[in-house]
Amino acid sequence: MKSDFSEPADSLSTSIPCEPDALDSVTVVVCSSCRRPGDGDDVPRPGSRLARDAAQAGAEAGVRVRQVACLGNCKRGLSAAILREGCWSYVFGELQPGSGEDLIAGAALFARSEDGFMPFRGRPEALKRGLIARIPTYDSLKEIP
Repeated sequence: MKSDFSEPADSLSTSIPCEPDALDSVTVVVCSSCRRPGDGDDVPRPGSRLARDAAQAGAEAGVRVRQVACLGNCKRGLSAAILREGCWSYVFGELQPGSGEDLIAGAALFARSEDGFMPFRGRPEALKRGLIARIPTYDSLKEIP
């Protein structure tokens, strides 16, 4: 399996097959309380505006969008995550209130992935430079020898 990084393939693989083209298995989660460094206490928060922008783009594309009160990435907000059943999850930061279409494009790219990883090529620029973390599935964790 090919990955974006140099780890051996077996350290990245998941034991659950990830079916490509399953938009209904992908969810975008947006931090609704997020604000960027320097943002004031304006209401609605920039994170809420991002959530609405992503929800609108998601409704048009058939991608599920949800919001949470905080993703704990405050120093690099605005933040969102893209989840896919049985696959690794991705957390992004330094987004803009109008980055909803980028999140949905990333979700669609992830849904089409055959290996369960979001390809770096093809990602919108905001998702290339804004990657905070990839979170493995529980089943892909290895014991420490």
